[in-house]
Amino acid sequence: MQQSNTYIIVFSVILTTVLALLLSGVSQVLGPKQKEAQDLDTKKQILGAVMPMADIKKMEPAAILDLYSKVITAEVADYQGNLITTNEKGGPMVAEEVNIEKNYKKSPEERQYPVFKYHQAGQQNNVEAYIVPVYGAGLWDAIWGFLALETDLNGIKGITFSHKGETPGLGARITEGPVQARFAGKTFVDGNGNIVELQMVKGENTPESKLGPHKIDGLSGATLTANGVNDMLNNYYGYYQNYFDKHVRTGAMANN
Repeated sequence: MQQSNTYIIVFSVILTTVLALLLSGVSQVLGPKQKEAQDLDTKKQILGAVMPMADIKKMEPAAILDLYSKVITAEVADYQGNLITTNEKGGPMVAEEVNIEKNYKKSPEERQYPVFKYHQAGQQNNVEAYIVPVYGAGLWDAIWGFLALETDLNGIKGITFSHKGETPGLGARITEGPVQARFAGKTFVDGNGNIVELQMVKGENTPESKLGPHKIDGLSGATLTANGVNDMLNNYYGYYQNYFDKHVRTGAMANN
């Protein structure tokens, strides 16, 4: 019996070691491919905030990456609006590599804030939109996306949303193009220049005449998801104000 137990223990140890090595090998092989897929998806979402997503989805991955490299430039700031040029390892800071989910677990003052500038190819100084990532909580789990602001930093040029576990047919509809299109043209600022919170209203099919510039038609049966979207957008718009004041509004005043 003792010999049998020894055999079982040795066999288990060998099997565990072999499986661990196999999993490690698979991870090393698939890891770079997974990172490439994530990078591609991120860049698609960023472009989708300023371009029709339907057109982007028709493009080959190489074409998407090539387009992105030509029309998007990026930088990263801290909460005070100061630019961050090096990462934790001492290498160059890459905006696309900032993990927004991990940042979300920190206090706003400790986070890193990527900014993606959309422009025509070869015209980096002629920015047409500022795109910032947003992250928050829906009904069941995380929601996130990319918010594209007009150059006045007040109006919304476009938006993309993703989610981890919202209800199909209800809250999950935030990923649908027609729903995201409702945000285009809305503004965070009133006629007196004061910041006004955006609100995705309760219910759906509200006439535009009753919505105005600061309210968005809601999602039937998904009020809590809509509330999560509201908090996410308004919070992150506030987080980026120091960056806008230091690097965008200051430059605009100087040009005038």
